[in-house]
Amino acid sequence: MKDIKIIKSKRKTISLQITPDGSIELKVPVQIKDAQIQEFLNQKSDWIEKHLQAVKERQKQMSQIKPLTIEEIHELANQALEVIPKRVAYFAPIVGVTYGRITIRNQKSRWGSCSGKGNLNFNCLLMLMPMDVLDYVVVHELCHRKEMNHSPKFWAEIAGILPDYEKQKVWLKEHGNEIMMRMTG
Repeated sequence: MKDIKIIKSKRKTISLQITPDGSIELKVPVQIKDAQIQEFLNQKSDWIEKHLQAVKERQKQMSQIKPLTIEEIHELANQALEVIPKRVAYFAPIVGVTYGRITIRNQKSRWGSCSGKGNLNFNCLLMLMPMDVLDYVVVHELCHRKEMNHSPKFWAEIAGILPDYEKQKVWLKEHGNEIMMRMTG
């Protein structure tokens, strides 16, 4: 088994994590004995191996992802400038909100954001997604005009507009990183 980073702290339980790079972190209570740590690791060995294999598979998939060229990013931004403001204009009255400026960005970590002033930012990579996923991101940001958080009330707002939004949320979770990884630079 790989090297395991053991972190002792003032905690009551053991926490085991496999990081995206495949390293293993074990957070344990200060007073725990080495024998207890070893016993825990023995009990979790199948789980660890399964997840390490999944990380290797993911790394293999990621290494095969072709980065977008500057020209391709520029083209996606132009498409987004054409498409996204129309989707925002369509959904804003349905959500029952107004909005400020719409900005298209080429980001490596966010699909969209909403400022306190009502300005909306969207990632040009949304153009690589199915339209229902793009619409989910648009509605998500517009619902932040009512709820600037991710409370149950916020998710209820989204569900009122897109009752099956969970499908799009899952799609983003399953495929979003692959698309983000294509961003160059």
